[in-house]
Amino acid sequence: MNLHFDTSLIRNYKSASQIARILTEDWLARNMYCPICGNTTIKKAEPNAPVKDYICEHCKSQYELKSKKESTDKYTTKVNDGVYRTMIERITSLDNPSFFFMHYDCYEVNNLIIVPKCFFIPEIIEKRKFLTKNARRAGWEGCNILLNRIPDFAKIPIIRNRVILDPKNVCKEYNRIYSLQTNCIESRGWLIDVLNCVEQLDTTFTLKQMYEFIEELQIKHPANNNLEAKIRQQLQILRDKGFIEFLSHGNYKKTGL
Repeated sequence: MNLHFDTSLIRNYKSASQIARILTEDWLARNMYCPICGNTTIKKAEPNAPVKDYICEHCKSQYELKSKKESTDKYTTKVNDGVYRTMIERITSLDNPSFFFMHYDCYEVNNLIIVPKCFFIPEIIEKRKFLTKNARRAGWEGCNILLNRIPDFAKIPIIRNRVILDPKNVCKEYNRIYSLQTNCIESRGWLIDVLNCVEQLDTTFTLKQMYEFIEELQIKHPANNNLEAKIRQQLQILRDKGFIEFLSHGNYKKTGL
């Protein structure tokens, strides 16, 4: 894996956005393996495929790439994306893509992560304002991906500060985290919200501490009238999948987060 972009591709381009798109998309197509099955290559999808840039020919997994000129390995901000309605339709379907997020600088990849598709729900997609009637695409409604609403442990590093991580370990971690997959969007939302709460606590924590998030969770899930039971249910799922450990009555420990 060569971290450098092929700058020969942009000799006839002046637009910064076009240059960034050409360089990053070309780099991923030439260098990236499939983080799900380990196939050594992924290929670019057909032109204008909605919310799908790449596909693995072996396992048919789909991927979208989002890139930003940035040097940090922290992925906590919002990322611009395309049409809001198209994004919602794709991430709520059964064949939604996983997302690569890339940071680059000086024509070189600094950091690259992948977020499994099971962590994409409508609540992490923010509508942007309609373009005004004077704009070239008047009435167009875009969106942002709110990365700060995705649990940190779901942002699986592939390249960290220009260091390429072992592909076998990346695939293993992806599939471990993807064990949380559910086709129910509501269940995805609950799991993500509870995970975000757990990440704010120390390595060992109590059920009482989790109940302190009830007011916050009630705002996100106003139709649920038994939040305590829902929290316990999600903690049991995390325990059964090996992400937390039950220590004693009302006491837990993070083991895989």
